[in-house]
Amino acid sequence: MIEIKGARGVGKTTLMLQKAKELQNNNKKVLYISADLPYFYDNTLFETAEQFYKYEGEYLYIDEIQKYPKKHKKYDWAQEIKNIYDTIPDLKVVYSGSSILQLYKSQGDLSRRKTSYNLRGLSFREYLLFSKNVNLQSFKLHEILDNHERIAKEISKDIRILYYFNLYLKAGYYPFYKENPEAYFDRISEIINVIIDVDIPSVNDIAFETLHKIKQLLAVILSSTPYSPGLSNLSSKLYVTDQRTLLKYINLLEKAELIITLGAKTQGNNILNKPDKIYLNNTNIMFAIDKNNINKGTVRETFFINQLSYLHNVKYPKSTDFLVDDNYYFEVGGKNKKKKQIAELEKAFVVKDDIETGFINIIPLWLFGLLY
Repeated sequence: MIEIKGARGVGKTTLMLQKAKELQNNNKKVLYISADLPYFYDNTLFETAEQFYKYEGEYLYIDEIQKYPKKHKKYDWAQEIKNIYDTIPDLKVVYSGSSILQLYKSQGDLSRRKTSYNLRGLSFREYLLFSKNVNLQSFKLHEILDNHERIAKEISKDIRILYYFNLYLKAGYYPFYKENPEAYFDRISEIINVIIDVDIPSVNDIAFETLHKIKQLLAVILSSTPYSPGLSNLSSKLYVTDQRTLLKYINLLEKAELIITLGAKTQGNNILNKPDKIYLNNTNIMFAIDKNNINKGTVRETFFINQLSYLHNVKYPKSTDFLVDDNYYFEVGGKNKKKKQIAELEKAFVVKDDIETGFINIIPLWLFGLLY
């Protein structure tokens, strides 16, 4: 059993349909269903899986699992999935859902039964392959830090890397950018609304007034990113008296992959940790919200934390911009960025935009888009 989580728009449905078609072409018996179909108003997932298996079904793909209408107060979708796994062991099940599913306290324990994956938006490396058919290998962080001069020289001699990097920062994180480029930013705005109005309520018992507060919170964050939250000031703006409630709202937005929080300590599962900085999740959201009011420095930092936070632990050390894996310090800026803020630090690097290649501990920003 496989669980695929991820934000809206990153390609979960497309991925499942492609795999289902591939299996079908290899003469496998495959069924793809979406859990929000009216069919499930009266029918259960378990009954569907059981019937499919009786007719030699082999692979069951279930999309939008968080929208499955609950049939009994003691049994939710997770319990039904668990029953399918335990009762029909030969049936291979893949289901997808919102990235906020991890907040969902399901009534069926799937932790020992499933293999879970989080599908991200396109990295810069994936964008180059998807858009330009340029197939670059991925690199571990230590490989980039140790060999960035050689790697950057080999890549930049064959491709106008800075040109494509700037295209990616504006429109390249979500795979659907190729479908209708002129409507790309409008679609991102629609995704934000659907996440707040539909996805969050589907896994949390939330009142309409709460959704309004979450939208207000996002608007405040958008007004100044990276946002350094003063919780008292924020509470008064949103008329939320309990700061713990406010932190839960911030956590919801982060789990929905609309924002990324940064603190001196690892946020982890403790949703009551106060973040020191809040960024939008990716640079494309920034351009979708207000493309005429873009801070280049924030774009650089947002790209860096978006790409690094997938596979690494990123903190805010106060002395520099970022501390990664409690080991590496990074200062991010333009090509004229100086080294003075890292002068006294070991394992410290200046990450510069607008340069193709670096030298010693000066590394091009675009290289960090090759981590996955």
